[in-house]
Order: sequence, then structure tokens, then C-alpha cells
Amino acid sequence: MAKTMLRKPKGFMDIYKHKPGAEKDRTHYCPGCGHGVLHKLIAEALEDLDLIDDTILISPVGCSVFAYYYFNTGNFQVAHGRAPAVATAVSRANPDKVVISYQGDGDLAAIGGNNILQAANRGENIAVFFVNNAIYGMTGGQMAPTTLEGQITTTTPYGRDLNADGYPMKMSEVLSALEAPNYIERVSLHDAAHIRKTRNAVRKALKNAKERKGFQFVEVLSACPSGWKIDPVKSMKWIEEKMLPMFPLGVYKDLGEDARITTRPVPEMDPTAVWEKLGISAEKDVDLPRGDVAEHYKKMSIRVAGFGGQGIMVTGQTLASVALEYGYNVSWLPSYGPEMRGGTANCSVNIQDGIIGAAEAVRPNMVLAMNRPSLEKFELDLETGGTLIYNSTLIDIKPTRSDIRIFAVPITGIADDLGNTRVQSLVNVGAYAAITDMFKVEDVISLLPKLFKGKSESIIDLNAKAVKAGFEYVKENF
Repeated sequence: MAKTMLRKPKGFMDIYKHKPGAEKDRTHYCPGCGHGVLHKLIAEALEDLDLIDDTILISPVGCSVFAYYYFNTGNFQVAHGRAPAVATAVSRANPDKVVISYQGDGDLAAIGGNNILQAANRGENIAVFFVNNAIYGMTGGQMAPTTLEGQITTTTPYGRDLNADGYPMKMSEVLSALEAPNYIERVSLHDAAHIRKTRNAVRKALKNAKERKGFQFVEVLSACPSGWKIDPVKSMKWIEEKMLPMFPLGVYKDLGEDARITTRPVPEMDPTAVWEKLGISAEKDVDLPRGDVAEHYKKMSIRVAGFGGQGIMVTGQTLASVALEYGYNVSWLPSYGPEMRGGTANCSVNIQDGIIGAAEAVRPNMVLAMNRPSLEKFELDLETGGTLIYNSTLIDIKPTRSDIRIFAVPITGIADDLGNTRVQSLVNVGAYAAITDMFKVEDVISLLPKLFKGKSESIIDLNAKAVKAGFEYVKENF
């Protein structure tokens, strides 16, 4: 007797390792939200079309940003509205890949309106999935370009007024007037029958992109119960009764066999010419001599986190810059947490010999936490046996882990004692040097004029004192 296996599509990650916090086995979307349904349809299609390893997904700011938590593909998370521009570059540089741009209505139709128009007009080989829920869902429920006449939002408390606010934008109709797009269809997620039709549209767009048939656009009408202030069941009815008359479903363009296959050549590039443009010498600089570094500190994946203004980014940049002078390969990736509604600012730093495969410190072996929310959030992500440095001046709780190395350093207090809280970032660097023995404190201080080029001598001297103070605190107390 045949067995039915119910499982997660392989287009999803088994464990959502990019998702912060402990719940890495589940999605986070509000009840009734269409994003989760559309995610599942895309993930299934990626598996069935054998595209998982050949897909790069671009997601911008807004609810769309969370896509990189879930899909088992290459991912870029980009600025608001700019997904089509980045998708263009990625597609042209990787002509053998399928590139997805996953966007919402406030993102695509407003902030990124020109980006989507130009990408469509050029016929870029990308598959765009456009979630239309007629509102800015994440950022507070403001009016979007697709908000309906009379619809109440936080910025139209008396309903959208056509005289003052204009008409709802119909993006499928707008883009179908262009010559270049290959396939444009509007679908909906408000009931099972229409979800099946959405499934077919998703597969068609991805198959076309695989066959390099140019620009594919699937507009998906989706519910936002949280933004609309109605329950999930009523929100499905609201799509049917309110959205469908304004946004009729159907195929708006399908070139079929007449599709123009896009074959843009990838230009040959000489990396030395790029270096010269950037003012970088093609010759390898002389590296600083390294000291004896313990095995567990030879390959560092670091998450630095705290509030904005605590020198989080400067800490990460300085660690990466100093490590580069020692001949390590480095990466620095900032994150200001736009999807977290006031969450912590953080950055990822990788320091190692050999190729760095991923810039984000998803499972760091060191966390440097400058405030309590950062400690509570990122301590859980630390590898077993990793190192936690936390700012004991501001953090009034103890770490919960017993399987990691812990250093409580009064980083803000040390900076305050030096007369300027802003040098916390260099106190961090000094503490890091003392704990890991990766940097010599005199080397770091000697590099400060180069790292802070253009700064006054007094500022450089103050930062030198901060490096030394952080270093000496650790050496004296641990």
C-alpha cells in the first residue's frame, strides 16, 4: 500500500538558520497572511522544476524581507524598491541562473516604481512575484499605491480620496502595455480554487525564466488581516468582494512561442583594472607578522550587536580592517534590522584564511553584545564552545549558556572613564585583541591613523587609549 509523505518542500531550508531567536523551525507570518502560502507554492515549484541550486532570490524591505529566512536558494536582501535593479545585475552576471524578485505593493509600485518599469521595459530575464495586499503591511498600515478608493489606512483615516490621493495603481495593466515583458498574470489566494491557479502561474513564470524567455510578472492578491484590521476569514471575503472588481484576475500578456530568448553576453573583466579604478594596488601588501593564536580563534565568525550610536558598525569595520593588515581574508556585513521594527543594529565579521563562503555570521563563534536585547537575541545563536563578550556596564543580566566562554567587560564604563562614550568601538577592539591574541595592541594603535584617515590627532590619541584600556582590562581581569 502506497504511503503518503507530508513534508516541507525542499525549496525551503530544513531549519530556518537565518531567523533570529529560538523558533527556527517555523515561519512567523500573521494568521491569514498570503506570504506563507505563496512561499510554499514557490518552494514546491523550485523542487519540482529542479531549480533549487540554480535560483537566486532577491527580497527588499517590508514583509518581503523575510523571504531570505526560508528559501533554500541563493539570496540577496536589498534596499526598499531596488530589487529589480539588483535582480538585473545578478541575472546578467549569472545567465545560467533563475533570478526571482519577490516584492510587495508599497515596495514595487511606490518606492521602486521606476525600477520595475525599467526592468520590464528592458525585458530582463527575471521572475517577479508581486504581493498586492493594498496596504503597507509592515511599516504601520499606511496607504499604498494599490489601496482602494475609500479604504481606511493609518494615512487615510477617512478612506482613500481619489481627488487627493489618486487612483489605485494596476501594475499588471501598466506593465502589459510595454513591448518587452513575456508573461504577466494576476492571480489571487482567497480560496482553494484560486490558490491552484496561483500555483500554475508561479510554475509558468519560473519555467519561462529557466528557458530565458525574459521578464515574467505574477501579481498575487493577498490578505493582510493585521493591516486591514479584520479577521483572516473576513479578509478572504474582502479580497473577493472589494479587490477583485478593482484588480480583475487573468493573463494580461503571454508571448508564448513568440517569446524572445534573452542571450546577453557576460562581458570579460580584468580584475586588476577594477583594482586600479578603486585605487587598490594589485600587488600584495606586506602583512603584519601574526602571533600565536589558539586554534578556536583562527577562523572567526563574529556578530557585533547593540543600539545605533554604540559604534557597532565601526567595531566591525575596524576588526575587519586590522585583520586584513595581518593577511587574513575578511568580510563585513552591516544590518540595521529594518525588518525588526526597532530591533538591534548589528554586523557580521568573518576573519579567516581561505575563501569566505557566506558573509553573514549565522552561527557565529563569537558574539559581542553591547546591550541587553542583543545579548538575549544572539547568545542563542552562538556555536557551542564559542565566545561571548558582553557590555557589563549596560547589561544587568547574566548569560544563560554554560557551554561557551564568557567575558563580562564594562565597555561603556571604560569609554566613559576616558571622557568620551563614542570610543566604545575601540574598547571593543582592544578587548577582542586581548581575548583572541589575534592582534597585537601596538599594531592596532599604529594602524589608527590609516583607519581613521582625516581625523584629528587628538581623536586618534583618544582611540589609542581606548584600544589599550580594553586590552588591559581583559588581561588584568581574565
